[in-house]
Amino acid sequence: MSQINFSKAFLGIEFGSTRIKACLIGEDFAPIAQGAHDWENRLENGYWTYSLEDIHGGLQDCYADLKRDVREKYGVTLETVGAMGISAMMHGYMAFDGGDDLLVPFRTWRNTTTEKAAAELTKLFGFNIPQRWSIAHLYQAILNKEPHVPQIAHITTLAGYIHFLLTEKRVVGIGEASGMFPVSGKDYDEDMLGKFGGLVPNMDIRNVLPAVLSAGEAAGNLTEAGAKFLDPDGDLKPGIPLCPPEGDAGTGMTATNAVRAGTGNVSAGTSVFSMLVLEKNLSGVYPEIDMVTTPDGSPVAMVHCNNCCSELDAWVGMFGEFAELIGKPISKSELYETLYRNAMKGSPDCGGVTAYNCLSGEPVIGVESGRPLYFRTPDSKISLADFFRAQLCSAFAALRYGMDILFNEGNVSAEQFTGHGGLFKVSGTAQQILADALKTPVAVMETAGEGGAWGMALLAAYAVCGGGRSLADFLESEVFTGMKKTVLTSSEEGAKGFDDFMERYVCGLAAERAAGTSKK
Repeated sequence: MSQINFSKAFLGIEFGSTRIKACLIGEDFAPIAQGAHDWENRLENGYWTYSLEDIHGGLQDCYADLKRDVREKYGVTLETVGAMGISAMMHGYMAFDGGDDLLVPFRTWRNTTTEKAAAELTKLFGFNIPQRWSIAHLYQAILNKEPHVPQIAHITTLAGYIHFLLTEKRVVGIGEASGMFPVSGKDYDEDMLGKFGGLVPNMDIRNVLPAVLSAGEAAGNLTEAGAKFLDPDGDLKPGIPLCPPEGDAGTGMTATNAVRAGTGNVSAGTSVFSMLVLEKNLSGVYPEIDMVTTPDGSPVAMVHCNNCCSELDAWVGMFGEFAELIGKPISKSELYETLYRNAMKGSPDCGGVTAYNCLSGEPVIGVESGRPLYFRTPDSKISLADFFRAQLCSAFAALRYGMDILFNEGNVSAEQFTGHGGLFKVSGTAQQILADALKTPVAVMETAGEGGAWGMALLAAYAVCGGGRSLADFLESEVFTGMKKTVLTSSEEGAKGFDDFMERYVCGLAAERAAGTSKK
């Protein structure tokens, strides 16, 4: 067995929408062990949520799975690492009282229940506040006169909460902070803090929000209680330094080497979002575009869409069920490979087939409550290839809608995007459709399927190994030198086909919006 110096290994743990993942990397920054725990959000009392039992048990099971992987590969029990970091779905709302008790169940990024608050804050700040943002959730709770509001001592995100459990430090990375409240420079925007204070004078918003740190800064150490919580077996030793907790947007940028101005990435999983690092903030305010930051504070234009792969995965699962019924079971990976590659044989415009993948609301396209839909033109000849190509196009359609605004009205452009996430595992399929959708080259690295846990492990490594370099310089010189990648460009036929699909998609949005008004 290979000998690993675990004191020079780095651990990233990320809470995704459907899976909690742990990634341990070695001195060369490549993964050496992994762990995972599958989970799913639920809709309770009108809110998408995960219970504290889900969160705590999922984290511990994920870490236990990582320990098993280390033991099987290296014959040792994992007791320490050089540094670690926590990441999770950005945004959302976790409110605590002075005794650190959760006041209401965790409200995730997926909720679209803060329309009034988001609109009022956007007008007040002159800065787009999306419904997902923590401050929108907080202000909506205030508007609703919810009983828990007077008891609020602190709010944070899921990543910030887990970091607090491990370190007793109420901090978040600046990228994560920028999805809670607008930032300027290296901290929350003072002018907007003042405006919120004028709106809600009985709340000290700065002390309610967690402190802000940038990538590379010390964010506390694993306490004895934190070590015991993470590893109930008691093998993990306290004292491990932690880097600032970040959101999945920050880990996606890190994992795709897209933190320098002019670079961009698209992360595709349960949700899909594009990140384009800018030289300066956009001059206008666009409700479809978030202004957030990289983990080291550079401005980023973000188009975030709540829905990406869930509906597509459901259709793949149904065809897997059919294979079982006819006595021809097929592995999940082979099933995806077969259906995705066959989809590329379909017509560029999907043969008149149009699909909407909205399981939840989608603010970018004005959908308050989602309903997956499908239609085709009467003269179309439906085929499996066209149907699945439409599902793949649907995964990027809302993103394209927002990116058109960024490109055409924001007057920015991108030389290339790097694709990241599970949707890009089948090479040359979703990557080509995204290139056609954005009319921009799309690169996919050999690490595309590693996910945000790897990006979080890199941020942990940067905190120890950065050596005073910028995050961009560290990634380029230490991690991505010689990294293999494939680049696909838009084809004229493919781009026109996606344009035709989008024309039908936009025309049918009224039906998608109306379908969401049904309560049954």
